[in-house]
Amino acid sequence: MKSLLLTVSLLSLATAASAADLPARPYSKAPPAAVVAAYNWSGFYIGAMGGYGWDSGNASGAFGGGTIGYNWQLPASQFVFGIEVDAAGASIKDSLTADIGGGVMATEELKINSFGSVTGRAGFALDAALIYAKGGFAWANRRDSVSVPALGASFSDNQTHTGYTIGGGLEYLFMPNWSAKGEYMFTSLGSKTYNLGGDLFDSGTIDFHTIKVGVNYHFR
Repeated sequence: MKSLLLTVSLLSLATAASAADLPARPYSKAPPAAVVAAYNWSGFYIGAMGGYGWDSGNASGAFGGGTIGYNWQLPASQFVFGIEVDAAGASIKDSLTADIGGGVMATEELKINSFGSVTGRAGFALDAALIYAKGGFAWANRRDSVSVPALGASFSDNQTHTGYTIGGGLEYLFMPNWSAKGEYMFTSLGSKTYNLGGDLFDSGTIDFHTIKVGVNYHFR
């Protein structure tokens, strides 16, 4: 019996010694999990927008229209680039009534009837939120009219001005296919010559500001 116990003890010691001589098992660190953005802004979108506009004088008023565009967002990148086209009907206007002599009153009205732009966008996505800047080509149709009721006379002329626009905003995906946005833009347009009953005059540069809100549908 003692011989059996001695044999078992010797075998146990030999096994332990052999295990101690074995090299340590290498430890492999697990590869980091790939970071996948929860939202991707790539694709076409269309939308509706509206807001308020004003110039450096007294002209102001509302507008409303539509938007179409396309975004590119590379995989594993937070940078978003795109192109956007929008157009709106507007009533951004100012009017002035004055006595032109002998108690005869004349009223002149300047009104932006419509405007739009073709712009590039560059933004930084924070998952469902997109902070962006944009700028590019802009146009506006403006009407200048003069009426003298006492004389039964009225004259008007429409001209389309072109120039540039620049600004930025914030857009938020509140559903997988729907986003809401808020945006500020500054627009500067070149001058045009207006003809009011044979009286020609230069309009000068037209500068105006807009604040708009909108909603877009994104095609996935």
